[in-house]
Amino acid sequence: MLFLLSYVLIPMDESQTDHLKAYGVVYWAISRGYEVDWLLNYRGGSFLVLADASDVRRRAASKGVYYEVIGESDRAEIEAEIDRSNMAKVRLLTLPKLAVYAPKYAEPWDDAVRMALDYAEIPYDVIWDDDILRGALKRYDWVHLHHEDFTGMYGKFWPTYANTDWYKRMVATSEKVAKEFGFRSVRDLKLAVAKRIKRFVADGGYLFAMCSAPLTLDAALASEGLDILAKPYDGDPPDPDVNSKLDYSKTLFATNFKIITNPYIYEHTDADATRDIALLGPNAKFKLYEFAAKIDEVPTMLTQNHTRAIKEFLGQDSGVYLDKLKKYVVVLAVQPAANAAKYVYAQYGRGFFSFYFGHDPEDYQHFIGEEPTDLSKHKHSPGYRLILNNIFLPSAKKKKKKT
Repeated sequence: MLFLLSYVLIPMDESQTDHLKAYGVVYWAISRGYEVDWLLNYRGGSFLVLADASDVRRRAASKGVYYEVIGESDRAEIEAEIDRSNMAKVRLLTLPKLAVYAPKYAEPWDDAVRMALDYAEIPYDVIWDDDILRGALKRYDWVHLHHEDFTGMYGKFWPTYANTDWYKRMVATSEKVAKEFGFRSVRDLKLAVAKRIKRFVADGGYLFAMCSAPLTLDAALASEGLDILAKPYDGDPPDPDVNSKLDYSKTLFATNFKIITNPYIYEHTDADATRDIALLGPNAKFKLYEFAAKIDEVPTMLTQNHTRAIKEFLGQDSGVYLDKLKKYVVVLAVQPAANAAKYVYAQYGRGFFSFYFGHDPEDYQHFIGEEPTDLSKHKHSPGYRLILNNIFLPSAKKKKKKT
């Protein structure tokens, strides 16, 4: 008896009815033990479930995700096209264990990554400073940071929000954790957490961060042992020569920046390109690069999309000037009008990090206290797709680089 093989193809081009939910269906399929190939640069970065799994088809249909059942000859044609084109095939082997770094109280702003994971129905844990100091990072493959401040400046919200309940709660909670773990200040607490996160990457972890987290992480690392805090934060002025003493060898991705210690200026460093990007207005777009799929496998995974022009969006840090990046950092997306990177990646030690600048890809300028974005209205968002590409990086079987 002749048995004909068939497979479930989840296209990620314009034919897809819900790009964001599709990632959740793929995650669910892997959780059920199905082998999945990520077809890089094929129809927007499609996924192929290596079985005609009726439960996967039912799951996709129930979530509004478009799929196609294809036969062995169709698969052979796809693989032939991949072989002769700028495409590649990557097997997704395992489920990544995901964690989001966030406080255990409600913040007056949303987190685009948590919204994306929730919408796609992909599970994750929430961890905070106390968890990290107790060794929680070793339980995870992938960790996300968002609107964070590792410098001890509390997001530089003091001039505007010092008397609000949420700001007072943020300060009190951080001081309580610092005291619990024996740190003299929140500044010392956040530096210790930043160093744990850096070590997590060096030991083989995958770090994804957005908005203010990447630059404040590097600012904290570069200024270890220095007083960068203005009087409202620690009762005395900062070291006036602090910017001549920064150690960029300790940072992950940024270099030659200066820390802005003035508490009345919202930016943390002069590497932040927000002001120049904001001048471009809400109709601006940034450019997503395309990579050689068979050579630059990881950058190709991170940039899978159905378009290369992405709507601009702002955050506390909306981009990083290209001349402030370390030489080994790969630029994945650029805002050429501001000479700034919007999305970067690099290998560090045995792990990887990717940083995506801005706060919410579907809210050009998100203000404190605004309602979170309803992703059911943005299910084809190319900006949010870049977030969800990251979750499968730990799962992918990567080629060993020649030495």
